[in-house]
Amino acid sequence: MKRKDILQVLAITAAVFVVLQALIAFQILNPYYELVIEYICVFIIYALGLNLIYGFTGQFSLGHAAFYGIGAYTAAMLTKFVLPDSWLSFPVALLTAGIAAGVVSFLIGVPILRLGSDYLGIATLGFGIIVKVMFDNADSVIPAMGGARGLAGVPRLTTFAWAFILMAAVVVAVRNLVYSSHGRALLAVREDEIAANTMGINPFRYKMLAFVTGGFLAGIAGGLYAHLYAFVHPSMFDFLKSIDVLMVVVLGGLGSMSGTIIASVGWIILLEGLRSVLPAEILDWRMVIYPVVLILMMLLRPKGLMGDVELSFLKPGRVEPSASAGASPSLGKGGEQSASIEA
Repeated sequence: MKRKDILQVLAITAAVFVVLQALIAFQILNPYYELVIEYICVFIIYALGLNLIYGFTGQFSLGHAAFYGIGAYTAAMLTKFVLPDSWLSFPVALLTAGIAAGVVSFLIGVPILRLGSDYLGIATLGFGIIVKVMFDNADSVIPAMGGARGLAGVPRLTTFAWAFILMAAVVVAVRNLVYSSHGRALLAVREDEIAANTMGINPFRYKMLAFVTGGFLAGIAGGLYAHLYAFVHPSMFDFLKSIDVLMVVVLGGLGSMSGTIIASVGWIILLEGLRSVLPAEILDWRMVIYPVVLILMMLLRPKGLMGDVELSFLKPGRVEPSASAGASPSLGKGGEQSASIEA
């Protein structure tokens, strides 16, 4: 992107932040809408992590909620029991949560990332179930975790500023990774692992890079989530939570950051909108509406909402060749030397 375009995107982002922050500060948006906006920011971070694993690298993962939960419990335990009450506690807890989830994803990735897509999905599904059962019975080893009762009394430290700024930072980081040489290698592994290996790309190394980075982002999102609702329970990180984020990535378009962001916003608005519209006695019908939306999307747009298209601010600018770089000597009629510039 040109410097002018970068400044324009930064200005728009800052303007959106200032407007939303002012609406919250002056209580034009009530606490419920503030909570929904913050949750959207958290979910975007969470979904971008899975899109990096599945959308850009082609690793079919069904256990992403496990890393989300590891980050949530790690950050909640740190701020409630370990770290002193200071302005550094929250960022340290979030960083530690991301690192914990990243380390676990590395340890899990070593044995399972050599599996094919279907087998990898089954392995990650098993890992997610194991983590959920561990959370349910954690109080037998660490009573403070609460086990099946959940962990209450977590300080509510996630604010709109924290959620929005971290979301923007993650979008920029993922965008830079995807359009770097490492990102091109991830796409090569997704398209044809054998061909990528032939060209000197180590598929296992780049699968691990995507898997650990996605786990790290899920851990940070989990830390934000725990301090948004001030309560952590094992049911928040079960198999269905992995399916939720998988649906968002598929609906948005595999390998599309723009699609993931738009689908995350639409998904949370749909979820909360149905919660407000539907009466309590038929609230569970939401679980019927979600698959219907997914089926319709797959019929109408098989590649997802955005397909492989990205919004302009998420794409690198085209570098125009200079005259000196593009000029190449050639002989014209009559033996005279002329210069041609490659368009």
